[in-house]
Amino acid sequence: MKKLELKDFYDYKFLSGILFSPNKANALFMVKIADKAKNGYKSDLWLLDSKTKQIKQLTSLGDIGIYAWLNNDEIIFTATRDTQIKEKIKNGEAWTIVYKLSLNGGEAVEFFRLPRIVTGIKVAEENNIVLSILKSNLYPNIENMDEVQKSKALIEQKENLDYEVIDELPFWGNGVGFTNGKRNEIYVYDVKEKSLKAVSAYPFDASVEAVKNNTILYTVDSFENGLAEMKNSLWLYNIVTGENKELLKKDNWKVIQAGFSSDKIWVLATNNDSYGLNQNPKLYFYEDGKLNAWLDKDISYGSSVRSDCRLGEGKQFFTCDYGVAFVSTENYNSYINTLTLSGNHVILPMKNGSVDCFDKSADGTLYFVGMRDNKLQEIYGIKNGVEEKITSFNDDILNNKSLSIPEHFTFENEGNELDGFVLKPTDFDENKKYPAILDIHGGPKTVFGDVFFHEMQVWANMGYFVFYTNPRGGDGRGNEFADIRGRYGKEDYSDIMKFTDIILQRYPQIDETKVGVTGGSYGGFMTNWIIGHTDRFAAAVSQRSISNWISMGYTSDIGYFFSKDQTDSTPWIDADKMWEQSPLKYADKVKTPTLFIHADEDYRCPLSEGIQMFSALKYHGVDSRLCIFKGENHKLSSSGKPLHRQRRLEEITNWFEKYLK
Repeated sequence: MKKLELKDFYDYKFLSGILFSPNKANALFMVKIADKAKNGYKSDLWLLDSKTKQIKQLTSLGDIGIYAWLNNDEIIFTATRDTQIKEKIKNGEAWTIVYKLSLNGGEAVEFFRLPRIVTGIKVAEENNIVLSILKSNLYPNIENMDEVQKSKALIEQKENLDYEVIDELPFWGNGVGFTNGKRNEIYVYDVKEKSLKAVSAYPFDASVEAVKNNTILYTVDSFENGLAEMKNSLWLYNIVTGENKELLKKDNWKVIQAGFSSDKIWVLATNNDSYGLNQNPKLYFYEDGKLNAWLDKDISYGSSVRSDCRLGEGKQFFTCDYGVAFVSTENYNSYINTLTLSGNHVILPMKNGSVDCFDKSADGTLYFVGMRDNKLQEIYGIKNGVEEKITSFNDDILNNKSLSIPEHFTFENEGNELDGFVLKPTDFDENKKYPAILDIHGGPKTVFGDVFFHEMQVWANMGYFVFYTNPRGGDGRGNEFADIRGRYGKEDYSDIMKFTDIILQRYPQIDETKVGVTGGSYGGFMTNWIIGHTDRFAAAVSQRSISNWISMGYTSDIGYFFSKDQTDSTPWIDADKMWEQSPLKYADKVKTPTLFIHADEDYRCPLSEGIQMFSALKYHGVDSRLCIFKGENHKLSSSGKPLHRQRRLEEITNWFEKYLK
């Protein structure tokens, strides 16, 4: 067996977006691979035949954007293949080209083009296509301009690129840059008439939730005095009649998702009244102008099982006449649930792991992209309780590699049951001593599971124990378990330290003098917190962290509401309370050599958070290093440019090699 190496992720295939045709016979899905030469990723569409379970590749240029089924035999997708349009985009114009491809053969042909940025696409009936279109002051509306007007508008646009005028919160967003004044609007494109008809209007930010026949269900986020509101409204639009009806006003609910089931409208929503922003939503029926409970249970909807081997998203809700199917996180795994209109709720008996996205075929089989058995993503099918592996995209990549099998156990701390995991070194010898790395997940409302994690497997192949847990504040165990508002660094720190004690007792082969700690986002916060409260770790790597709740609160894209909610305070109510929960306060106590990893376009945990902690450690004479990745954001470790992901893991690994070996 060969050792798994840091650079092996270049060979991984990342699957996402499984989507069945209207007749549920064939499913589209996306496959992405790293393109080292261009320092990016290639994205292509594949087809799954639900009868034969055969797959075939539909595109090969690696340039696919968003996609949808036009009908049972044709698909549509966005790409930029016209050299003139590429040049126009390079010069600052906004363009989207939609292509059409027949499953019966032939090349993709241009379907239509628009001088707009299309961010979403769904197909209605009678040649109506529902488009989400980005409106921004950065892109002048040149659609009806003559060449002279267009030239003048583009010159003014280039002049304005040197300035960023801000008059609202949030004014930027992680992964998308400055968002001030940018809104998603909904339009209906008539294929025959080649015309656009507006559904929603600026300055609202609209999101399509579902399309059924010629009806659009959508949500609207409002900005009151330049401040994005935490609750939203739900609307219903009839394409034929033009009727636009507000179903739910923005005063009471945050609608997470909505859809049609039989003749009913279902809504996944929360009022955040008991547990704040991280409160689990509930499923409701919309009836007579209000929401009525459909499934009144404390459930974590969606999959929050962590891995660094995913790219892309997909459906985690499926709607049909009998009700809905959805993904939920239970402890440290995610599963598919079914819920009938009468309220019969079942969590399907499935193997451990993650369900990343899914859809349903005509014969009732649920096909999902998932991670199983310490392997990379594949497509699986489940019917009548029997789970079957369908694809083998990643089999050859890992079959000849030495991997460490995660060992799971539960433990108790302060009356709470917790999950712990250990990866032994792949060359484990019970008579030898080994260094170890404690890894802390982000969120905090996510979970680690026993799914494949590239960086952890690399460390295990290099001779490290790797151990990780899901402390309080995490997902999968209900609202009360996840609620640590105003108590960051208290029970979560206690859980992690208790876990570390147990690991060192259970595995005497770990050299207690050579244990490191790392984590990103919340895990970065906790790494910063740990080194200010204990000297037990020989080295630390803090990634995309929070160090100061006060500064994070008013620089982060989510800070102005997230910091208030999570610290249970503001600088004007109780600055001391925020400071007490800030790792920077305890930086003068740090003795642990620490590497900081940050991205200059991380607007979730801004670069200034890493700079503050790094500067404080340097000021107090602690060996420290700050590595800044240009052009990257908060998701550097999972979707950053391939060369940057490689360099990031090299930096972390080299730091641990320096202090733990």
